[in-house]
Amino acid sequence: MRELTLLDSQHPVFPHPENALRDPDGLLAVGGNLSVNTLLSAYHQGIFPWYEEGQPVLWWSPAPRAVLFPEHLHVSRTLRRSWRRGDWRVTVDTCFLQVVESCAAPRARASGTWITPEMKAAYLALHRSGHAHSVEIWSRDCLVGGLYGVMVGSVFCGESMFSLEPDASKVALTALAGMLLDQTSDSLIDCQIINDHLLSLGAVAIPRREFLARLMLLRDRKFDWSAVNPAKALSKLMSDR
Repeated sequence: MRELTLLDSQHPVFPHPENALRDPDGLLAVGGNLSVNTLLSAYHQGIFPWYEEGQPVLWWSPAPRAVLFPEHLHVSRTLRRSWRRGDWRVTVDTCFLQVVESCAAPRARASGTWITPEMKAAYLALHRSGHAHSVEIWSRDCLVGGLYGVMVGSVFCGESMFSLEPDASKVALTALAGMLLDQTSDSLIDCQIINDHLLSLGAVAIPRREFLARLMLLRDRKFDWSAVNPAKALSKLMSDR
């Protein structure tokens, strides 16, 4: 019988992801901390934190795993029209904390957020150390959409995205996919848990074992965020194909 692992608060050591519980699906461990080193260790093993205010830190590795292969991103005609009509521009890493806070803001049909102040601080530390990144969509001087996540080799581990205008987060995801395609022919966007919205964008659910095997192959690849050209990457995918 699989048992939930209690992590040491100072020196957490994660069990193998395949030891995760089946119910609730993917729950692997509890406790530990959200230091940069702990988070990097987790993401390099296909594990991520997800918990609500008042809970201990919970660590997950769900099965199956939702992933998006950048070359399979579905760019609809509707999305292209929204992009052309929106008069938006795209940037990278210009306001990471603002993106995180926008993702944490109250939403319709949601009673709360898992992006607690502790989580905000943790990912801001990851950003400052060069491991977490954001993609931003602007309408003039207003931030209207974006996403953020953690880069592990050529795998972008997506954490959250938001839209203040229709389709703005989809445009951010398209820019991300384009930037990955510009630098490497072998990359992956980890979406964690599948849902209908992700399926409509081209994401698929793959077995955890397959995800971990791909992660092992890609986690030591090099991806140069200083060399990305988000506007060019986005325009390329938004052109009619």
